[in-house]
Amino acid sequence: MRKNSCSALLVLFLIMGVKYVNTGLLAANLDHDSVVIKKCQDFKITGDGLSDPWKSTVWINLVQQDPNTLSYKTSVKVLYSETGIYFLFNCEDKKLTSTMKADNLNLWEEDVVEAFLWTDENFPVYFEYELSPFNFELPIMVPNNKGNFLGWLPWHYEGDRRTQHATSVTGGSMESGSTISGWIAEFFIPYKLLTPLSNVPPVSGTRWRANMYRIDYDNGEVAYCWQKTSKTFHEYNKFGIFIFE
Repeated sequence: MRKNSCSALLVLFLIMGVKYVNTGLLAANLDHDSVVIKKCQDFKITGDGLSDPWKSTVWINLVQQDPNTLSYKTSVKVLYSETGIYFLFNCEDKKLTSTMKADNLNLWEEDVVEAFLWTDENFPVYFEYELSPFNFELPIMVPNNKGNFLGWLPWHYEGDRRTQHATSVTGGSMESGSTISGWIAEFFIPYKLLTPLSNVPPVSGTRWRANMYRIDYDNGEVAYCWQKTSKTFHEYNKFGIFIFE
């Protein structure tokens, strides 16, 4: 009886040790390469980031690709629900560089924020979403064949397949060239829009590769990112990891 008890205790300690090691490894990866995405109930996109669910998670700071140029603080929050994934970008700025007045244009040529979602590493296709300060969007699916890529616009982009998005400006007016102190972008990407990507919708423990970017044009093109890339934002093998709570 005592022998069985000792064996049981040994197994228990081994399990606890493995759990401790795994937790430690996970925590060590959360600084930059990985982030835990907290779950929430669905809520309305307002463009100001004041909805209560945002209080449940922390900011992720983007880093400037070129440290030798003027830098603005850029932070992002991410949440997920049963129906989709939420993003909130807070962009410090001094001048609003945005003139485009329609969706699906080359938004990256002016002030913009971007999110990339690569849901399955076995399949080099990912979703890219861009939003301008004027609340114009570019949602595209990107097949990437060893660096040869081109985005495709969604088909039947309507109803519960459409994104929700809104923006706002602080310290100035929503006008091209306006002096401001910053701008906010908030958007929701429904899982139904990501069809037919696999590993969607995520459940607790699901991992997606992802990256988040901002481009500002106050003094030429300055790029900010969560995970650094070198030649292009489309270097998907350098994406970080979203771990769904």
